[in-house]
Amino acid sequence: MASLAEENYLKALYSISNQKEGVNASDLSSLLKVSLPTVNSMMKNLNRQGLVDYEKYKPLKLTENGKKEAALVLRKHRLTEMFLVDKMGFGWEEVHEIAEQLEHIVSPVLFERMDELLDFPTIDPHGSPIPDRNGEIELRSYKKLSDCLKGEIVRLEAISHDSSDFLKFLNTKDLKLGVIIEIKSIESFDKSMNVSYSNHLTYTFSQIVCENLLVKDYKP
Repeated sequence: MASLAEENYLKALYSISNQKEGVNASDLSSLLKVSLPTVNSMMKNLNRQGLVDYEKYKPLKLTENGKKEAALVLRKHRLTEMFLVDKMGFGWEEVHEIAEQLEHIVSPVLFERMDELLDFPTIDPHGSPIPDRNGEIELRSYKKLSDCLKGEIVRLEAISHDSSDFLKFLNTKDLKLGVIIEIKSIESFDKSMNVSYSNHLTYTFSQIVCENLLVKDYKP
């Protein structure tokens, strides 16, 4: 059974692996804010446990057992976030830090009960997929709002940057998952977008905001 620190490394490696090819120690060092020698020491430890393929100067890679361990930590994290929002009334901007603490609880029955009470959700409050009890995860294909064209109508499905500040910003704009967005125009200078949704006739979002909103085509 992995320790709290080991689980954090596995989850970090899993997360980066889904975003880029060829994860190295410096990627983990940057994300976890630890030194390179500390990362290398942990990778050797996880390699001995059969959770990470580690060879000096080569990309880091989770083994199948490592992927399952990491996915099960993510499962606990995302189920906790969903439970806090759906059953306890927390805002989606409030739950990450709490879930970071609770994801290390070793009690499968607790999270199975949580899953049942939530009626077996497939995504968390930010639209990220929840792995099943076997660590299997259904990855979904979305596009960034920033990649859309003028005149397109899309549905907001997920948020790729779930920091508290960003989510609070979205709250002030009354923007949440499921909202239907129409791209009215795109500024050629800075790629900001003028959009309409819900009761908002026109809103302007910067390129960086649009890059963090994941959408799919909407057909009424």
